[in-house]
Parts: sequence; C-alpha cells; structure tokens
Amino acid sequence: MADTLARVIREQAATIGDRVAFTFEDRELTYGELDTISSQVAQGLLAEGVQAGDRVAVLDKNTLELFELMFGAAKIGAVLCPVNWRLAPPEVAHIVNDAETRVLVVGQEFLPILDKIEGDLTTVRRILVLGSHPNHEEYAAWRDRHPAADPGHDVQSKDVALQFYTSGTTGLPKGAMLSGEGLEALVPGANEFLGLGADTVSLVVMPLFHVAGSGWALFGIYNGAHNVLLRDVDFGAILEAIPKYGVTDSVFVPAVLQFLLVTPGCDDTDFSTLRTILYGASPISEEVLVASVERFGCKFVQAYGLTETNGAAVVLPAEDHDPAGPNRHRLRAAGIPLPGVELRVVGDDDLEVAPGEIGEVWIKSPGNMVGYWNMPEATAAALTPDGWFKSGDAGYLDGDGYLYIADRVKDMIISGGENIYPAEIESALMSHPGIADAAVIGVPDDKWGEAVKAILVRAPGTDASDADVITWCRDRVAHYKCPTSVDWTNELPRNPSGKILKRDLREPYWEGKERRVN
Repeated sequence: MADTLARVIREQAATIGDRVAFTFEDRELTYGELDTISSQVAQGLLAEGVQAGDRVAVLDKNTLELFELMFGAAKIGAVLCPVNWRLAPPEVAHIVNDAETRVLVVGQEFLPILDKIEGDLTTVRRILVLGSHPNHEEYAAWRDRHPAADPGHDVQSKDVALQFYTSGTTGLPKGAMLSGEGLEALVPGANEFLGLGADTVSLVVMPLFHVAGSGWALFGIYNGAHNVLLRDVDFGAILEAIPKYGVTDSVFVPAVLQFLLVTPGCDDTDFSTLRTILYGASPISEEVLVASVERFGCKFVQAYGLTETNGAAVVLPAEDHDPAGPNRHRLRAAGIPLPGVELRVVGDDDLEVAPGEIGEVWIKSPGNMVGYWNMPEATAAALTPDGWFKSGDAGYLDGDGYLYIADRVKDMIISGGENIYPAEIESALMSHPGIADAAVIGVPDDKWGEAVKAILVRAPGTDASDADVITWCRDRVAHYKCPTSVDWTNELPRNPSGKILKRDLREPYWEGKERRVN
C-alpha cells in the first residue's frame, strides 16, 4: 500500500482513475481527475516558491479544494494545515503564523476573519480565495493556469504530510505532525473491524480540520471508495445523503447520532444500505446506542484515539455493542488496540500498573505523530525515546485487555467531540476587570457529553454578570470553548503550591457518575 499521500493518489489514478473519488454538492471528482488537478496545484505551489517542508493552510468548511491542496502539497513534500474555522480571529492568526504558512487559502464565508488578521500574518506569501475578492486571486483561476505535470518529487514515507492543531494546556495550540507512513499504517487493521473496501460509499461529514474528518476521508481514498462529502454537519443533509447515494459507512460523534434521531424525517429515512457507523470522541450513552442500533440497523464500532495518534488507536468491536449480551459491561470500555498498536497503563513512576489499576494510558502505534511542530520540549514530554505517546488520559486495562477510560490526567474538556483546554479560557476570563480568579471545568451534559462551566471570584467592588463574562469570553476565543454556565464563589481551592484543585471543583457535578469523563 502507498506510504505517502503522493503515491496513493498516483496509484489510485493509475488503477481506478475513472472511479468517482468524491461527490460534493453538484460536483463529482474521479481519482484520475483528483490526480491531475493535484499536479496543477503542485506546480502552482512551486511557482509561489513553496518548497518541501513548507506549510500550506486552508481556512474553510469541508470542500473538495482541501483535497486538491492536500495531494498537491504532498507531491512536492509540502505540508497541509487545515485550520479550525470555528476559532476566533486571533486564534486563526496564531496558527497560520505558528505554522510559518507560505500559502493561505480562504473560503468566502471566512473573508471577515481574513480582513481582521491579514495585517498580522508574518510568513504568508500568497493568499488565495475560494471565490472572488478585490485584492486576492481566485483559487480556481490560480490553479487552472498551471500545467498538469506531476513534479515527481521524491517524498519519503517518514516525511510530515499533514499538520493538525490541537489545543494545549498552556493555552497555545500545538501542531501535531503526521507522516505519510503514519497515515497509511492503521488502514489495514481498521479495515478488519470496519470492513471498508472498493465497494464502500463513505459519508464524510465531520470537519476536515479534525483527524476524524480528514482521516476518515483518507481511509476511503486508500480503499478506492466513493466518498460523499458534506460541507458541514447538517442533520437534514445527512438523512438525505444516505439513501440518495447508498451510503454504507460513516463516522459521527455521539452528539450527532443523538440529534439525528430527533431530526424530522429520520423515522422515514431508508437506512438499508448502512453497514457500519464508527463513533468516537466521547462515549455513547446506552440509551442513544440502543435507539441508534434500532433505527439505523447497522453495526456500531467505537474508536478511541487522539490527534497525536492519527485518530483511532483503540476500537470497541461491533460484537461488544449488545446491551442485552453477556459482555454488556464492555459498553463502558474504549476497546482493544488496533493491530500494530500497543497499550500501557503506567503509574507516577512510569512503570506499568496491574490490571484494574488506574494510571496514565500510553500508546505505541505506527500512527503516532512525528512530534509537535517547533516545540521540542513539548514533543519530548509527550513522546518517549522508544516511541510511546503519553495520552494524558487516566484509565485501566481489564484482564481481557480492554481499555477503560476513567478520568483525565490533564484538565481537558471534551464537548461535542471538540477538545477544549481550560487554560486558554481562564486566560481570557482573567483579563476581565470584574474577575479576580477563574477556573474552568467540564460538567456532565446530556447532549454534548460535557459542557464548559466557569467558576469565578469577583474582583472587589465589581458586579459582573454571567452574561457579561460569557460575552467577554466569546470576543476572545471560539464560541464552542466558552462557558455555557457560570458559578461564583468567594475563593477557589488550591494546594500548597497554589495550583487550583480542579478535581475538588468537579466532584459535586460528577457525583454518582461511574466515570469522571462523559
């Protein structure tokens, strides 16, 4: 199997060039056409002075042009960075600058963000727009004026191919670098559990700035599948697409499944072509699982992993999803490692703990990231010299080798499948003149898994309201990260060194829950 993105599109074009690779809105793109167009993009990037190792960024919702750029960059050894379009302008600017982006492609919907940050971009040599713009060239015109000659650069399997930004506990996002070798490595093992193949019709709906979006699409491409791409998580469009295109497989976060079940028309939709739904980013409730199995009538497989592990490293197989079966207890499990993946659960001394004992989950996988872009200290803290990634999740292995996640070593919140780190929200809140101290925690939420709650101490002589501080936060960080509720207190609990005791703050909200994650 091809171990670089450049090789995979060349090989698919040579063998199944006439097969449809993507359907998007009113456009179809075959594997051969994607290969040709990506060569035009590669030539265009070379003309802009982009070299191997340079970063090319895209700021837009799901669109075919992202894959044109992905494979075009790959053909010259450049690296694609999909930017989270849900971020606030300062956050977008930070990522574009941190990646030392050479070419930035922006969708029409996000031109207001471009207007706000353009003067702050330090390394961008060329801005292209998906559509018209008075000052910047239209992407399609730029692409089409270059020849479709494959540059044929010698890209190595260990070279970085994609860079996804994942929020950090310091408040600054980190660029997780994934190699071509790592992107390909987990496909055969995943296929064993999912049954993907050339006859797969894959629905790609999760955001492409997530490894769950781009990674799932690449699974389809590696298998020569027909990928049906939706621009956004539109529940009505999902219900329409499944029978229209005969969708066989897709990936959702549990919150999407929950919303689909109550979307008008769901009960009348023909789901007979569905084979497997992969879900992840948060555990599924038994209620939602039972209703989903009954309504969608297909297999369900859970995936556990992180951006740094190239998505799935652990899966809960379909046979462990029977609430009435003998292994019902495994519905609480993350699952078993994919072929080629190893797991360790270690204590504070970095030594493995006994089965059933909670420790930090370490993952050794051929899909593990190369490291964090320009962050050697963070890379060294996350990756051991012998290749183990320290997940920051606390869990345990049972006697059968099933992994269970119990808590987080770090303070990360997962809401609707989005990773949210309190530090950056707390920093925004602490800049409010009416706040003397701030802590942000995740609390249980039936729809999103977890919701963001701020626990604040008022500055003397001030009377900031809940709505005031939430609005303040939304002006500074992405809306989905902002608190949805606020509690006020006279003092935050701290240990002798001054660290806020987040576990103590979370405990009242999680009392009675089997897990301290949701």
